[in-house]
Order: sequence, then C-alpha cells, then structure tokens
Amino acid sequence: MSTAFIVFAIILGIVGIIGSIVPGLPGPPISWIGLLLAFFGRRIAESDNEITLTCLMVWLAITIVVTVLDYLIPAKFTRLAGGSKAGSWGAMIGLLAGIIFQAIGMIAGCFFGALIGELAFGKKEVGSSFKSALGAFAGVMAGTGIKLITTVTMMFYIIF
Repeated sequence: MSTAFIVFAIILGIVGIIGSIVPGLPGPPISWIGLLLAFFGRRIAESDNEITLTCLMVWLAITIVVTVLDYLIPAKFTRLAGGSKAGSWGAMIGLLAGIIFQAIGMIAGCFFGALIGELAFGKKEVGSSFKSALGAFAGVMAGTGIKLITTVTMMFYIIF
C-alpha cells in the first residue's frame, strides 16, 4: 500500500514538473498532491525519512502563493517595462484567453494582450507598447521559472 502511494507521488511529481512548463496543467498543485501522497505513504511504511506535517503545510502555502503569482507576474513585469494599467490588464486577459491554445497561446496572448491594451486603451505609441509587451513576455517566463523551481524542489522531497 505504501509503495503504491510513493509510486503515485512520483508520477504526480513528474506531471507537476511538466505542468510547470505546459499550460493547462497546474504544476505546483499537482506536485503538492504528490507530496501529500508521499507524506501518507511514508507514514504507512513507518519510514525514518518522513515528511513532516509542518513541511507539508509550508509547501501548501508556497504552492498557493506561486499559483497566484503566476497570474500576477506578467502584469507586474508589464508595468515595470513602462506599461500602463491598460497594458497590465491586457497582459492578464491575454494570458487567460491564451490558455485555450496551450503554451504558445498563453505566451502570445499575454504579449499581444499587453500590446493591444497599450495601443488601444493606453494611447501609447507602437515602440513603447512593444516594450510593455516584451515586459509581459518576460513576466510569463519568470512565472514559469518560479513554478519549475517549486515543482522540482517538491520532487526532491518526494523522492528523498
């Protein structure tokens, strides 16, 4: 029974890592469920190397924060690149709309959402709108990096 928990935990950890890169799969939450299964699997097996309840709760908090930040970071990077609220909102709306088309759709949706938001509603010129859109793209990449670091670290806890 405990072996089945550990095997499923490892599978979920791998799927979580993949989900950090591929949109549509919530990577950190899937990895956290794998961590939860590893917690129970090690409890049942009475392993010396067990995950504590405190560790599990800390990773739950990290998972929630990373998942929320993944949607907010592109808008923040848009603002840091000189974008307006219109560009930030465009980046967020484009990101959510792009989920339909997976990875390319999310990246393109975020980029073009920020660009259109700046051009249409922010009343900015093409050059500064493009700079804001590049900021949105950088935000998507940063969010992906944070998710990847989080899920790989959880996988480490699942295995070791």
